Amino acid sequence: MSGVTAPAWDEEVDVLVIGSGAAGMSAALGASVGGCRVLLVEKTDRIGGSTAVSGGAVWAPLNSQSAGAGHPDDFDKVWTYMRHTVGDAAPEEMQQAFLRAAGPVMDALAQHTQVRLVARTHSPDYYPDRPGAAMGGRSLDPLMFDGRTLGAHFKELRDPLPEFMVLGGMMVTMTDVKYLLAVTRSFAAWKEGVKLVLRYVGDRLRGYHRGTRLVLGNALAGRLFRSVLDRGIPYWLRAPLVSLQVEDGRVTGACIERDGRPTWVRACRGVVVATGGFPWNAALRERLYPSPTGPWSMAPAGNAGDGITLAQAAGAAMGTGHFSPAFWAPVSILNRSDGTQVRYPHLVWDRAKPGLMAVNSAGRRFVNESTSYHEFVLAMYRSHAEVPSLPAYLVCDSDFMERWGLGLALPGGRPRDHLVRAGYLAKADTLEALAVQIKVDPAALRASAEAFDQAGVNGVDPGFGKGSTAYNRYLGDAEHQPNPCLGRLRQAPFYAVAVVAGDIGTACGIRCDANAQALSADGTPVSGLHVVGNDMHSVMGGQYPAPGITLGPALTFGWLAGQHLAHTPSAESHP
Repeated sequence: MSGVTAPAWDEEVDVLVIGSGAAGMSAALGASVGGCRVLLVEKTDRIGGSTAVSGGAVWAPLNSQSAGAGHPDDFDKVWTYMRHTVGDAAPEEMQQAFLRAAGPVMDALAQHTQVRLVARTHSPDYYPDRPGAAMGGRSLDPLMFDGRTLGAHFKELRDPLPEFMVLGGMMVTMTDVKYLLAVTRSFAAWKEGVKLVLRYVGDRLRGYHRGTRLVLGNALAGRLFRSVLDRGIPYWLRAPLVSLQVEDGRVTGACIERDGRPTWVRACRGVVVATGGFPWNAALRERLYPSPTGPWSMAPAGNAGDGITLAQAAGAAMGTGHFSPAFWAPVSILNRSDGTQVRYPHLVWDRAKPGLMAVNSAGRRFVNESTSYHEFVLAMYRSHAEVPSLPAYLVCDSDFMERWGLGLALPGGRPRDHLVRAGYLAKADTLEALAVQIKVDPAALRASAEAFDQAGVNGVDPGFGKGSTAYNRYLGDAEHQPNPCLGRLRQAPFYAVAVVAGDIGTACGIRCDANAQALSADGTPVSGLHVVGNDMHSVMGGQYPAPGITLGPALTFGWLAGQHLAHTPSAESHP
């Protein structure tokens, strides 16, 4: 609606924030702390966006906790790492702006909000052998959050992925799962497991629809939401963005659908767009993603490119030069009889464990299975250029299955026949029979498994280097020798699941400056418009250097956008 005057302003605020993920709530809080009247609007019926269903890691190098976590850091070291991972895939000035601001923003959030993050004492960057890499300190996790403190608003917080919960609604971390799997083998594990279960049972008896002990990204979203409530920031649910209003080259507000009617909201200082990128926009995905692609994203289905499309209509330009359009993850898919789908992201639990092998349609390995989820999918696409590798197949034996599980197939003797009947899980008494089920060459699968089995014996993978880096071994089984990531593959029955090139969000978006102001094609700011989160062109350029490289910039540039607007002169108010 560029150049069109709104029929009448129904609401007036200083800052209008569109989208309630980490970036949007950080922007709202930054503006509120700066003294602005803020309105937060959300397209769906829940607060939290992609953040609420994420793992919750926040990459914020040079934060104030790094040294205390045992990993003193400096700008030159982390900048060296960025040059050897991101390189020129994103503008240098944006990369440096993030590195210089991330630490101070984390401190500001700790000072002014309920956000509490703690640095990991051991969490290698994803490319630990490259110059400047760190073994910990740069990634932070949200502290557990008590959802009961949200009161009646708890039901408005987006639920986590079911795969991050057990017993129908109890959130768990990797550490929690290890306790639960070892309850019969260790008193300490039994004690911790009982505490978790009793807390959960108490929540359900009190009428909560799920457990209130929040961890991972749900804890971060809950802490941000609690902070929004504490500051009295009004928010609207089920309120999608219809259009941005542009007058004399300035974004002056937006039309929001509320209760089925258009509502015109004037934003005297500006609008922040934080609608979560475009992973569920089929047209943009077909145009910008490599082929083949499909509806395989782990992001909420509401993330359909609304903000990006309307920001472009208001004069903003897409960024360029990125390495990849998305942040990838291998995803397995269960097609239910009612036509619905369950998507499982193979992030950090199963692929690095000893005894799991990945093969393409030729029945041959093509990747270091314990590499990062992003790098795994890049390898799928590289392999696909030579031999069909989408889908690829994760293969294991019964020993692995009972110890670790495989995707939706749970360990410890849990029922799996329903997954076999649904076509999600392939199961066979021989590798050759398994190969027939998944339509790969039986002889090749047998040869791949025998070579992989020998690598498990030797503790060295000469073909692909599984278990060869600190990051690989961090996600393996520390108790397994001689290599935490390499194990045998020979005990029938054998299992396989197909994985496709899923994503956890998009990386290409609106070009911005260091204050998160949207830029036009000629590089000048679009007055009154800021863009953050996955709507902003990634400062990582579609590379994935470490855990938390989406949430770190989301929180950082969200806060910077809010603070920048707090120091922006207010446009003359219309009657």
